[in-house]
Amino acid sequence: MSERDHTHVRPWRMIQRRPSRQIHVGSVPVGGGAPITVQSMTNTVTGDAKATIDQIRQLEEAGADIVRVSCPDEDATAAFKTIAKAAKVPLVADIHFHYKRGIEAAQAGAACLRINPGNIGSPARVRDVIQAARDHGCSMRIGVNAGSLERELLEKYGEPCPDAMVESALNHARILQDHDFHEFKISVKASDVFMTVAAYQMLAEAIDCPLHLGVTEAGPTRTGTIKSSIGLGSLLWAGIGDTIRVSLAADPVEEIRVGFDILKSLGLRHRGVNIIACPSCARQGFNVIDTVAVLEERLKHISTPMSLSIIGCVVNGPGEALMTDVGFTGGGKGAGMVYMAGKPDHKQDNEGMIEHIVGLVEAKAAELDAANAAAAKPRQAAE
Repeated sequence: MSERDHTHVRPWRMIQRRPSRQIHVGSVPVGGGAPITVQSMTNTVTGDAKATIDQIRQLEEAGADIVRVSCPDEDATAAFKTIAKAAKVPLVADIHFHYKRGIEAAQAGAACLRINPGNIGSPARVRDVIQAARDHGCSMRIGVNAGSLERELLEKYGEPCPDAMVESALNHARILQDHDFHEFKISVKASDVFMTVAAYQMLAEAIDCPLHLGVTEAGPTRTGTIKSSIGLGSLLWAGIGDTIRVSLAADPVEEIRVGFDILKSLGLRHRGVNIIACPSCARQGFNVIDTVAVLEERLKHISTPMSLSIIGCVVNGPGEALMTDVGFTGGGKGAGMVYMAGKPDHKQDNEGMIEHIVGLVEAKAAELDAANAAAAKPRQAAE
């Protein structure tokens, strides 16, 4: 963690996470106090193993902890073995209706099966899928969506609603529990933020399994990010949620970036450069908006947690720089002040400032990485 991150506990910043039992998706722990994981889903044709592997690699580079892959047909599960071997992160096989696809995916190396036990078919088929998961070390996710609730629940409640979603989730959970299978997590997603939040709040009180958060079909990048931030942010702030997926009609890599940004804003995960920037005004000593846009793009490759403040003038610049690893505050005569670890360090002309800041951030990231590696060696030796 960056040296400029908050090192002492502030009561008003503490999030008390909901206690849950822990499961594993491959080697990744979910729930039970483990770090909240960030997921996305491929949108390639799964039968095209090369295209799917290429997209998984992009998601891995963006920081994905877990990736979901749809398995709608035999071509998909046939390719899944090759895909799973190539992936560096655990894969979730998305299964609907066809119980054989679940068995095949488990055999092919899936770390988790995303299913609705109630739509797999007969009790015997459910039992076969559960046995395959048990035999191959797979966990499961019960995925309930407001748009695909069971007919009897829609008749009972009259329309999709939080009560119907939670009842569906608990009914499905009971099927797994009746087979003495407890390695599962649950999601109750809707495209409506209010319905989503209410359903998760009810579910969090009703069961102790880990919860997978998401506002489903949230929309394009801007509006989908806003809806997801409100919905997921509300739940995470209340301590609810163990793994998240931001559902955007966009490049899946954007889902990972937004997911980490949501967690970063709440202090729940730290990855990459947190840029603190002013909205700019007539006092700015340089073009803040353009500068920040370029820096955001230039610094995407850095995964080390650290902070950078880019402020247009001296009104708030020094105060913001006080809490960041690297800072730049606009001044007069075409130059500004560079701050390192909160202290004024040297002046820098506006011309060339971007290259200069990128160099400083990269050097600081390397320094922090080296310090973290040195600190890890005694721990590893003790283990």
